[in-house]
Amino acid sequence: MKRRDGFELYTDYLIASRGQATSTGLSASLDNQIPHDYFSDLLKQPDMDQKAFWKEVKSFARSIEGEEAVLSIDDCIVHKPHSSENDIVAYHFDHTVGKAVKGINSLNFLLSNTVEGQTVNCPVAYEIVHKTVKYIDKNGKEKRKSEKTKNEMVLEVLHRLNFLNKLVFRYILFDTWFTASDTLKYIHYKLKKVFVCPLKSNRNIAMSEKDKNEGKFIHVSDAPIESGQVKRVWVKGVDFPVTLAKQVFTNRDRSTAEQWLVTNGENMAFEDIVAIYQKRWKVEEFHKSLKQNTMLGKSPTKMEITQLNHIFASMIAYIKLEKLKVKEKLNHFAIKSKLYLKMIKAAMEELDALRSA
Repeated sequence: MKRRDGFELYTDYLIASRGQATSTGLSASLDNQIPHDYFSDLLKQPDMDQKAFWKEVKSFARSIEGEEAVLSIDDCIVHKPHSSENDIVAYHFDHTVGKAVKGINSLNFLLSNTVEGQTVNCPVAYEIVHKTVKYIDKNGKEKRKSEKTKNEMVLEVLHRLNFLNKLVFRYILFDTWFTASDTLKYIHYKLKKVFVCPLKSNRNIAMSEKDKNEGKFIHVSDAPIESGQVKRVWVKGVDFPVTLAKQVFTNRDRSTAEQWLVTNGENMAFEDIVAIYQKRWKVEEFHKSLKQNTMLGKSPTKMEITQLNHIFASMIAYIKLEKLKVKEKLNHFAIKSKLYLKMIKAAMEELDALRSA
């Protein structure tokens, strides 16, 4: 069997299967006609890198790229509480639970665009955080850290996508974790793209160029601006003005929360800023589908290379689901449920046949 065919089988298996994703399980599903060692060896190949990933996704990405496309940046953590630590299985702060958890941290770049009235998504790059540097913290405990910050990783990937891969998109969306001044300036000056992102409440801004020149900065949470309004302001450390929009949410418990969005886009109204930033929600749906529909965290493998290659395959399986979504007009969860019902039906027919034998 060609390696390509084996990889296709593995990614199909990630979509069709439930529970743990193992080479033994895949082999068994094929009546052991292909030994499990074949798939184990497949996942040990050293060349499933970002160059290979772009080659895999390029055609689909080209089909949805465009001048109104958005690139959403976010990271997710694949929890691995029972796995041994290595350069990629380490402790990372998970803002969804408010503490450090053991797992694999993936920094993801999702391209989204509207095609024939339907939002279509394609992961175009991802970077796994490697914590290769060991150090002793102030409490005398040995810990790990990455040689690069996430903002540095973001800049490298954006450079590659824009200048090397020539990906066509207009907007770049991300949350407060990626709003370093250098990142905002790089997007504005080098990429000449439009960013839309929130600022942390204690980020310093000046309400006018005069205030900026005189060093009069205030926390963005203290900005004299009402919900639904926009105001041209200067973020400390950023040498061009941005448009600030204050958004107030009402939670389910009727409490309220505030968000301060900024963009370097020209002449953007409040409604435009909010509508564009809401498109970032697609990356959250992407993470959810990876974890629940393409077995992102369901590989029990212990080797670093096989852990990395399983993630590679899970991303490709997501694209297969996305293509089916476009074709069938069903979301990923509906497709997965449809497959599961087929499996239940086949199992019940087999059970009936066993009784009748």
